[in-house]
Amino acid sequence: MSRNDTRTLADAPPPAVAHPPLHPLDNPVRSSLTGPHAHFAERRGLILRYPPDIASWVALPDTPQAPDWADVAALAGPGTPVALAAFQEAPPPDWEIAFRAEGVQLVDVSVDAAPDPEAVRLGPRDVPEMLELVSRTRPGPFLPRTVELGTYLGVRRGGVLVAMAGERLHPPGWTEISGVCTDESVRGLGLASRLVRAVAHGIRERGETPFLHAAASNTGAVRLYESLGFRLRRRTEFLSALVPATLPAADGTRTPPR
Repeated sequence: MSRNDTRTLADAPPPAVAHPPLHPLDNPVRSSLTGPHAHFAERRGLILRYPPDIASWVALPDTPQAPDWADVAALAGPGTPVALAAFQEAPPPDWEIAFRAEGVQLVDVSVDAAPDPEAVRLGPRDVPEMLELVSRTRPGPFLPRTVELGTYLGVRRGGVLVAMAGERLHPPGWTEISGVCTDESVRGLGLASRLVRAVAHGIRERGETPFLHAAASNTGAVRLYESLGFRLRRRTEFLSALVPATLPAADGTRTPPR
């Protein structure tokens, strides 16, 4: 205040409260699609998503408003399931929840990352084999172009792909390890651990930190990751919600999403 200003400090407006920025892993899909994976992003308004043959995740703002959900509906289409990963906000009440699961987000604190001499780099030509392995082992979402998201490593026995792991979400400074799976015929041989360490080695070589998600109910996988040097960062949720067949218009009537 100036010397001639007669206001007291009590009259002055309160200082603005500075809210700390969210951590990149608090909304990892959005962090990825506004960061290293921006070249994949399909957009409508503030809504971002991966092409549907790469990943099913949709990214909303940290605190979505009604127009944002309308843009999700328009981007996805009526009756379409919308997948939200590690996202804390609830969909509008007229969106039917098709799937919901408690999850955990784990980050590398002491992983003994190292390349694996048996691991081979997998690419687009290997996708049919990768999809077959995924169909047998069900590690989570893996689509025809998911391999484009990052490095995937695999192990073959007798010419058959029996184990793999790779990279998915890519917030700035972080890379998610995903698609970890082993065929039943080779379980118990440590291939998953070796591949996770090998993928983590490549991530560390770029100066980034590995992280991953797992279903909270998959206690065996969580114990494995913790034994490798991952630690719980936070509990989270995965859900899929169906876009309503019609949405409310300004006059209160309901119209199909456009």
